[in-house]
Amino acid sequence: MGRGRAKAKQTKVARQLKYNSPDMDLDSLQKELASKQQSDSHHEEEDPYAEYVDEWADDNEEKR
Repeated sequence: MGRGRAKAKQTKVARQLKYNSPDMDLDSLQKELASKQQSDSHHEEEDPYAEYVDEWADDNEEKR
């Protein structure tokens, strides 16, 4: 029985999102995305287990 009030609230929120576009600060969004791209380019993806590959590779070859 309590579903009607919750559904009405969801419908109201959905209408607000559909018909009223929120104010966006595109300049700050552009700056944020640019800073993320720069920080991502500086970090090369390194395998955290690369140092152990050679150590354990010898053990696996001996067992075969």
